[in-house]
Amino acid sequence: MRSLIGAVVGVFCLTAPAIAESPAAIVEDVQGKVDGVEFMDYVAPGKIIKLGPKAGITLSYLKSCLRETISEGVVLVGTEQSTVQLGKVERIKVPCDTNAAQLSEREANQSAATTFRGLRAEANSPPAKLPTIYGVAPLIQAKAGSTLVIERTDGKEPMITLPLKSDILVARKFYDLSKAGKSLTAGGSYLAKLGAKRYTFQVDAGATASPTPIVGRLLRLE
Repeated sequence: MRSLIGAVVGVFCLTAPAIAESPAAIVEDVQGKVDGVEFMDYVAPGKIIKLGPKAGITLSYLKSCLRETISEGVVLVGTEQSTVQLGKVERIKVPCDTNAAQLSEREANQSAATTFRGLRAEANSPPAKLPTIYGVAPLIQAKAGSTLVIERTDGKEPMITLPLKSDILVARKFYDLSKAGKSLTAGGSYLAKLGAKRYTFQVDAGATASPTPIVGRLLRLE
């Protein structure tokens, strides 16, 4: 079996992209011995993941909104789904905004420009637009040490202030509102402020408080 896995890995290495790309998926769950990734890691196209006996992994693709539950074998991460050899994969389509795959060129330029503009100029610039989320308790990617403020812009709702301390961040870079017992309102429009940066986002009208796949409630601020 080891020689067969080695052969599969060799073939995958030949077909994998030679240049690093933007993240294609996020690791939602890891069970057993899995080489090369950890819980809540981002993985890019071309990444090879080896699963040991009875091991499993759950990948959620940012662009295609496919959620894959993979058991054993060797996994080659693609742009919209994985190629799996010597293992089993189950795929389902989950509610998510395909814009979660990456910041638009405008947003990336706006973020980079923060370095060269003062706080006053940044405050007067239009906020970056984030993807729509499909759960009322977003999972927010941001650096520890800052304070995040969330305000509703289309109705009255108490402002949420979140000190992002490293000891409460999931995998050292994610703040999960569901674990903090906080939530937003389905159908609401919001403004998020992180230092000088501002972001707008929408909570889908059908969003619920029930457990939601990570990719459907992910807000990437950093």
